[in-house]
Amino acid sequence: MMLMEQTQVATAALPVAEFRDHMRLGTGFDDDGVQDGVLESFLRAAMAAVEARTNKVLITRDFLYTVTAWRDLSAQVLPVAPVTAVASFVIVDRLGAETTVDSAKYMLEPDMHRSRVVSTGFVLPQIPVAGQAKFTFTAGFADTWGALPADLAQAVFLLAAHYYEHRHETVVGEATMPFGVSTLLERYRNLRLFGGRS
Repeated sequence: MMLMEQTQVATAALPVAEFRDHMRLGTGFDDDGVQDGVLESFLRAAMAAVEARTNKVLITRDFLYTVTAWRDLSAQVLPVAPVTAVASFVIVDRLGAETTVDSAKYMLEPDMHRSRVVSTGFVLPQIPVAGQAKFTFTAGFADTWGALPADLAQAVFLLAAHYYEHRHETVVGEATMPFGVSTLLERYRNLRLFGGRS
């Protein structure tokens, strides 16, 4: 299986000015924006870390997900959430020929943790030997930073500030999230019970 991001978060959608205020960096100087590139890179890194920890997409964007076999013949779990729409579902044979699955044959079952594409019949279309199934879908909590849940936005700011403050450290320590960030993210983490399917 493979997940590929099809669109990126635009620079204009990132809260660089708000993060600068959060960091209490100096203002009123000729070079006020000189740190913006650095702040943007730490915001992007913090967003990526939060998304990896929770399997949740913060700012809405498009993805391509490819699988080579079904674990459950009637449904396929998508690897990130919350999914808002499935744009296409395509079966590809070993020679690369693509067959688009009629949208009436499947539906999106939204879920905060594990959205699924579910067959409207009994089973999903068969994946040929050495073939694959491709899903293009849209996922994310919000189109803009201001519409994100406040705890997720705060977690990103805290983690980005942590990266900024420790940017010159060369000693590799334990790869753990700061306590405040972990606490804010706890309710978004996917709890698996009884070896749940993915």
